[in-house]
Amino acid sequence: MEPSVRVLPLLPLRGILVFPYMVIHLDVGREKSVQAIEEAMIRDRNIFLATQKEAQTDDPGIDDIYRVGSVAEVKQLLKLPGGTIRVLVEGLARGRIRRYLGQEPYFKVEVEQYSEEFTKTPEVEALMRSLVYQFEQYVKLSKRIPPETVVSVVNLEEPGRLADIIASHLSLRIEEKQQVLEAVDIVKRLEKLCAIVAKELEIVELERKINIRVRKQMEKTQKEYYLREQMKAIQKELGEKDDRVAEAEEYREKIAEAGLPKEVEEKALKEVERLEKMPPMAAESAVIRTYLDWLIALPWSKSTRDRLDIKAAETILDEDHYGLTEVKERILEYLAIRKLAKKMKGPILCFVGPPGVGKTSLGRSIARALERKFVRISLGGVRDEAEIRGHRRTYVGALPGRIIQGMRNAGSKNPVFLLDEIDKMSMDFRGDPSAALLEVLDPEQNNSFSDHYIEVPFDLSSVMFITTANVQHSIPRPLLDRMEVIYISGYTEEEKVQIALRHLLPKQVKEHGLTPEMISISENTIRRLIREYTRESGVRNLERQIANLCRKAARQIVSGESQKVRVTVQNLEQFLGTPKFRYGVAEQEDQVGVATGLAWTEVGGDTLAIEVTVYRGSGRLTLTGKLGDVMKESAQAGYSYVRSRAVELGIDPEFFDKHDIHIHVPEGAIPKDGPSAGITIACALASAFTGRKVRHDVAMTGEITLRGRVLPVGGIKEKVLAAHRAGITTVILPRDNHKDMEDIPNNVKSKMHFIEVEHMDEVLEVALLEKEMEPGTDELGSTPSEVPEVSYPVISDKEDPATIHEHCFCPFN
Repeated sequence: MEPSVRVLPLLPLRGILVFPYMVIHLDVGREKSVQAIEEAMIRDRNIFLATQKEAQTDDPGIDDIYRVGSVAEVKQLLKLPGGTIRVLVEGLARGRIRRYLGQEPYFKVEVEQYSEEFTKTPEVEALMRSLVYQFEQYVKLSKRIPPETVVSVVNLEEPGRLADIIASHLSLRIEEKQQVLEAVDIVKRLEKLCAIVAKELEIVELERKINIRVRKQMEKTQKEYYLREQMKAIQKELGEKDDRVAEAEEYREKIAEAGLPKEVEEKALKEVERLEKMPPMAAESAVIRTYLDWLIALPWSKSTRDRLDIKAAETILDEDHYGLTEVKERILEYLAIRKLAKKMKGPILCFVGPPGVGKTSLGRSIARALERKFVRISLGGVRDEAEIRGHRRTYVGALPGRIIQGMRNAGSKNPVFLLDEIDKMSMDFRGDPSAALLEVLDPEQNNSFSDHYIEVPFDLSSVMFITTANVQHSIPRPLLDRMEVIYISGYTEEEKVQIALRHLLPKQVKEHGLTPEMISISENTIRRLIREYTRESGVRNLERQIANLCRKAARQIVSGESQKVRVTVQNLEQFLGTPKFRYGVAEQEDQVGVATGLAWTEVGGDTLAIEVTVYRGSGRLTLTGKLGDVMKESAQAGYSYVRSRAVELGIDPEFFDKHDIHIHVPEGAIPKDGPSAGITIACALASAFTGRKVRHDVAMTGEITLRGRVLPVGGIKEKVLAAHRAGITTVILPRDNHKDMEDIPNNVKSKMHFIEVEHMDEVLEVALLEKEMEPGTDELGSTPSEVPEVSYPVISDKEDPATIHEHCFCPFN
């Protein structure tokens, strides 16, 4: 087919495409388009119609218009109000723009017009039949094209015209219609259109299936609703009610009122449907009921409002606890930040300290200060991961873990949650509960905590977690990394007096049915009670002794012996018996070979006497007192140091080869370990070898090296408080521990003298007294013919039990 060349005005079309043989109304409003229509009407009514590539373009350029379009004839023209023209056009033939001859006042183009010439070959006939069949199927399924259109299409004999008419009736994108329009070759046009109709047929078939499925679902839902309403009406008339339906409706109402998150609500409703379809006597129905009760009872959206009044919170903390300045400051800082940042994640605090210092009760005070709910669970002895994460519902008697149980008991999503004794968890074949706690105590993960029983995420990010522990070293390192550790050391004597007067005494008087008028205990009596009947870091034993006094007072009042009981310093022994501890100094007098050390234990600091005795032998060193490997090595280091300094200390070097040395640390049944007894052992050895007495009012702690350097140790505050409780006035500390002096209370500092040392020579200079010469004895520096007659302490198992708490692990660290 040879194209003819014509010059025509161009009308750009927006969002529409005109095929040959297609008759359509167009509304023309753009100035260039109106000029093009007017020019066509002046000439031969012919105009070239080409579609814009982007319908949104108001003023298209040459590159914005497709090159292939349709030559059309303007059949009718009607001017509308507002300057718009409505024209009726009919497509005549395909055309391609060869070049633009002008753009003002309208587009003027040179067009190649194609004439349709065809030969009806078998291939063309087959394509036409296939296209007509597909079009018939499309019309049947889509319902968008009138059936009469199929009749007019079937009777067409011209393949090009058939393809164009079918393409004009399909709901295709402009790009697809343009591809058909640009297919000048009839065979290619039919093939392209067959592929397009086949694809559209698949889409329409899929739409039909979706509609059928949706309609069936709607019909099923409507049918179920209708039948359910009928059943309700029949039951109402009969005065009966189906228990299963009633229970399911009750659960649905509870779920609607519980304010569950969308995911949880869908899960709950699904379980309700299962319950509704299940026979009443089925065993699994009880499992589903329990599960639904747990889901509904959990505080998914309920929370309490924090009291952000810092002064009121400070007053409450001071009312409940005396001292503990660092902890109180941390809580008040949290409140201040909450007041500024409303969506702050809950902190995770870890209180580490000896028993009886108020770690657990401090958690209650924090909850009271914040006006939050308080939950406490004890982790001591927990070794099953299911205790934390819960059991899966496949188990008989499955329940959620303690965390979810605690949240249900709290009734709010932001309680103060106390995890007590976190250092006493263990693990076995049932899993590692400390690993399960990692998700609970990680602020980045606990917003979607997963419990095996609940099976849906629960938000713990608003919870204020507080953990307690006696020692830090037994807490798993990954778990410790997620917590902010606050150390709570033992109380000073003055703090214990105030705690007893303000808290313990009123509490015990009330619990024993007494009134303040029935019993009187003076401050001095409390002070003596602390000094001679208790020796601890906390106040637990002190409370027991006060309770003991209240019991005896109650007996006297009930028996009629007196109306009011006065407990004084003088009659305290009548109530509690002989004092259990000796107050004043660790040792009553200066002795040779006995030095007082300071130990750190799980229940706080303590004093420890180290004894050394010398007797004839072959240079053997014996260590007793159930010492650990580290402490044995410290003793060896101390012995080597003293031996290396024999000449300076006035000791005959041959003395060590002719005598055996025995080092003993009472009490012998209690394990002891750690390097901080190094300088104490060396001091006791130097005293025994030289015969110089050790000052009884001096206590010391520090690690020793072979060259006599004194290295820093830990637990300084606890050790100093222990020395203060024992009445020791001078404490020798490593100089590198100077930074730890800030933690010691000022009232303790003012009553004690601290000597910071770097070398063992400084320790000996302070701790050892000059040797007192006795008639008939020589100094150890001369060659002795026999062991000097110096009074060495006798190793005994009847040492003062105050040196160590019974049955506790006493590491020197």
